[in-house]
Amino acid sequence: MTPPTSGMTRRHFLRVSAITGGGLLIAAHLDASGLVALSDPGTPGSTVELNVFIRIDPDGSVTIQAKNPEIGQGVKTMLPMLIAEELDVSWEQVTVEQASFDPSAFQGQFAGGSNATPQNWLPMRQVGAAGRAMLVAAAARSWGVSAETCRTQAGVVHHDPSDRALPYGDLAGQAASMPAPELDEVPLKEPADFRIIGTTVKGVDNHAIVTGLPQYGIDFTLPGMLYAHFQKCPVFGGRVVDANLDEVRAMPGVRYAFVVEGGEALNGLLDGVAIVAESWWEARTARNALQVTWDEGDTASQSSEGFREASRELLGQPAERELRGDGDVEGALASAAAVVEADYEYPFLAHAPLEPQNCTAHFRNGHLEIWAPTQTPQNGANLVASTLDLDPDDITIHLFRIGGGFGRRLSNDYMVEAARIAVEIEEPVKLLWTREDDMRHDFYRPAGFHRMRGGVDSEGRLTAWHNHFVSFGSDGRFAPSAGVSPNEFPAGFVPNFRLESSLIPFGIPTGALRAPGSNGLAFVYQCFVDELAEAAGADPLQFRLDMLAHEGEDPGQDPVRARRVLERVAEVSGWHDQGLPEGTGKGLAFHFSHRGYFAEVVQVTVSRAGDLRIDRVWAVGDVGSQIINPGFAEHQSQGGVLEGLSQALAQEITIQEGRALQGNFHNFPLLRIQEAPPVEVHFVTTEHPPTGLGEPPLPPVIPALCNAIHAATGHRIRSLPISKHDLSWG
Repeated sequence: MTPPTSGMTRRHFLRVSAITGGGLLIAAHLDASGLVALSDPGTPGSTVELNVFIRIDPDGSVTIQAKNPEIGQGVKTMLPMLIAEELDVSWEQVTVEQASFDPSAFQGQFAGGSNATPQNWLPMRQVGAAGRAMLVAAAARSWGVSAETCRTQAGVVHHDPSDRALPYGDLAGQAASMPAPELDEVPLKEPADFRIIGTTVKGVDNHAIVTGLPQYGIDFTLPGMLYAHFQKCPVFGGRVVDANLDEVRAMPGVRYAFVVEGGEALNGLLDGVAIVAESWWEARTARNALQVTWDEGDTASQSSEGFREASRELLGQPAERELRGDGDVEGALASAAAVVEADYEYPFLAHAPLEPQNCTAHFRNGHLEIWAPTQTPQNGANLVASTLDLDPDDITIHLFRIGGGFGRRLSNDYMVEAARIAVEIEEPVKLLWTREDDMRHDFYRPAGFHRMRGGVDSEGRLTAWHNHFVSFGSDGRFAPSAGVSPNEFPAGFVPNFRLESSLIPFGIPTGALRAPGSNGLAFVYQCFVDELAEAAGADPLQFRLDMLAHEGEDPGQDPVRARRVLERVAEVSGWHDQGLPEGTGKGLAFHFSHRGYFAEVVQVTVSRAGDLRIDRVWAVGDVGSQIINPGFAEHQSQGGVLEGLSQALAQEITIQEGRALQGNFHNFPLLRIQEAPPVEVHFVTTEHPPTGLGEPPLPPVIPALCNAIHAATGHRIRSLPISKHDLSWG
């Protein structure tokens, strides 16, 4: 995922404001001049261009705004933890609020790409530390002592020489008049002094979620709100020719029914028919009676089988372009002691979040207000503004906790649909997609086709690697999330390496799915590495360690970190243990994805009848020097592993006549609880800045599972899903 990125720099500064009743508001600002602003006492309404802020009330309570969308990754808890740690308050004093989208107040307000930790690790701590410094300065001035002789603990400033102490609430008003320090110069705690960071903190929304309190966009209502369905062509990009609107308008509860004329961009507003009614059920009933004549367009001739046939034709021809070429691949293959050739493929996948797409909107007096579960509110605001010819300043977006996204809500088609309907009717309206809408109008993980060739020498070393990758796109450009990096492992670690590509033009919407690119490529590359290890007569672990023994030219990753997670996962999984029963096998894989290194081992048992049981998964990750919230880190890793298993076992989107056939969980199944194996998670800490955990744990589990099946049965899995390989599980 590659949403817009931004981070706090030296051009950021603090503004401090007094609030009614003597409290303190601490805000980080961006100043065009790059100068440090001094205090500006006033009311909360007088502060502008906030970035992330803290409110301290006279009673000592602390409110911290969580700026990023919460999508289940724990960021609504984690970012405030960073501030609270350096502010030096106890977590029990803290209340967390979800901030609305406000580009004049916040930067980097998005969820995606495992970016929250690396982009906010220092800035959020600096804001908290600066607040602590001002509170200490206020106490020191009050006592007439040096600030260096004061210390803080749990929301209290102490002066040990005189045995005096003042709680933050008593100091908040005075601190508002203190000069604000420059963020880049404020001292930060040493890790040994952390009291919140590194501890398991429960999610701030946990109680509300388990007690059924409204947290999600799908829960939101407004007084007098209407409900909308939006019917698009089942063929992607099809256009409305005619519809029985008069009949639909006459149905009970229906207030509006009209054709929406859309554009060409699959990630924008498309043609469709909007039905707005007084209740969701009335809108749904009317939609069932809707009859539309569609111009399905050229995409109606496209299918998964057609793409597969096109790939076979392209793989039999010279590739269209070379993405990377090192050494002499053909010469190395000709002199290799063993050559392995294999074709791999993987299908389109849907995101399948549990919360279908939804958005509430109200247009009145030229202003559009939106309540949306979006990962990229800035992109959504831009899309709505450009599509509907609105001034971005006339759009307000409120953020909700997101009931799953995995990259789906990086796109904001549902937001622009709701906005278009709201502008038409000028009444509050909630657009709610059905499960079938959600699955059949997704931005799919692209399918991919690979022809692999590799060679090992007489000493068992990998000497040659050639991949002809057939993907989707046109004019030499990959479709969204359909590409491959020239530095993808094992590039840089094989002396003779060639990566080539050919493209199939198509009309299917594609996009980022958790660990985009990596969730397909890791399957191919790490399974093929196992095939080469077998040809070399080598242990799969040692074969990988040997590949990583010497850093190659421009490897794109750190081989030391990769080796470390491999060695650790071998240790915790008992990789070298002997005596597994017949039909039981272990498989191993590793991958570098979104700044994180993960190695994983899967153990499976396959009966003679082909019944597959996943016994256990071991996962070891390196995401830097600090695990901020160990509980969330473990859960994110387990979730990534289990989602990867879901993808591998039975998930597939089949395109036929330009439309997706699967529409619900009965034919696009999620892993069920009785199928989920224990997932044991470990972390290796290294001297690198902390990075995120949303993506890295997923990619290795798919090839590790397939390699385990081969270890148990001798059968190679070269295409997904596994359900097509005469295996079952439960």
